[in-house]
Amino acid sequence: MLKPLLFMVLATAVVARRSPNADYVENWLKENGNHGFTPEVIEDALLDAPGLIEKYGYPVEIHKLTTPDNYVLEVHRIPYGRDQNNEPDPNKPVVLVMHGLISSSAEFVVQGPEIALGYALAEAGYDVWLGNARGNFYSRENLYLDPNDRRNPEFWRFSWDEIGNIDLPVTIDHILEVTGHSKLHYIGHSQGCTIFFVLNSLRPEYNEKFISVHAMAPAAFFLYSNDFFTRLVAPYSTAIEVLSETVGYNDVFGNRALLTWFGINFCKEGDLIHSICVSMLIAEGDIEYFNTTLTPVVYGHSPAGSSVRQAFHYLQGTYTREFRRYNHIPIVNIERYGQAVPPSYDLSLVTAPINVHYSLGDATADYRDIYHLVERLPNVVGMHQIERTAFSHRDFVWGIDAKEQVYDKVINLMREAEAKLK
Repeated sequence: MLKPLLFMVLATAVVARRSPNADYVENWLKENGNHGFTPEVIEDALLDAPGLIEKYGYPVEIHKLTTPDNYVLEVHRIPYGRDQNNEPDPNKPVVLVMHGLISSSAEFVVQGPEIALGYALAEAGYDVWLGNARGNFYSRENLYLDPNDRRNPEFWRFSWDEIGNIDLPVTIDHILEVTGHSKLHYIGHSQGCTIFFVLNSLRPEYNEKFISVHAMAPAAFFLYSNDFFTRLVAPYSTAIEVLSETVGYNDVFGNRALLTWFGINFCKEGDLIHSICVSMLIAEGDIEYFNTTLTPVVYGHSPAGSSVRQAFHYLQGTYTREFRRYNHIPIVNIERYGQAVPPSYDLSLVTAPINVHYSLGDATADYRDIYHLVERLPNVVGMHQIERTAFSHRDFVWGIDAKEQVYDKVINLMREAEAKLK
């Protein structure tokens, strides 16, 4: 997860988000032809997440939220299903789904109605909200700061500490206000779990707002990371961040137009480098569980961008073997935390009921690190090991068997948690 980010720090251009609509897709096809693709693959690569949801017949809403520090977040809502539970109902239970590092809401709809988590939840009777952390394609905006100004990197001076402590509570509060509910379900993948732990350790009053929590491949501790490159770079993460900021590269994978162009021109099945395109996406696990036809679509939506600091915050944890707040220089740490060394997140305060979904084949969120995390959480109500042992970190969102291996189980557990409230 971290290695591609580090390579791209000095190699990825930063441009504004581009969200092509249906007219753009039609014009693109007229100008460029279909390059051997079915029209559906091209459309799915070029459309943004709300466009995909609408294309496949689901209702969609776009909500713009402003944080106290003036970041503008975009949240995508699927209020009801297409085939089942297909009527508005204010009493529907609510669920918020949060993506991982360099990802976006699109990851929960790209695989289409037969597999994708967003659609599965809507069909199961849930009011589905798909969040977007600051800095990705959909939340690349601030009322006063320009993400494309390389002379002023202030926009990008955030890690998942701010995402958990600021973005997540703003998103939750908005959802509960709009729906009139007092509680919701929460599903996070990787960094989506990290920010949940950040929120509820720093602002423990939010623990009461969750019916159930589902942590898919939670990322917090990295005691058992054996990646040589990550271990080599981790001690120098602060210096590398300063260097990247100096040369003007403050985010990674921010150029959706470039990635989409690459995917639709070089990554279709039959292309010379198609297998390389797939290997770049699927670094672990069984490739047979990835729909290679969707390779151009994946490049159109993922990676979705993040700050450099998010990656380096994980590297700091790899080096210190602790789960703690972002390590600035000592004088800044004293100003922000009241001490020269950043404090650890107090996981004993995370009292919401958590179900952990993990795989023995996940090389990013090692199962031993997850056990280490679980020992420090006071209210883990279920540990759910994925049946397919080679199920990888990316399979939680891209695996063609993700619904069978994970999502159906999550939905059943959500229903059980609701039943206990009655």
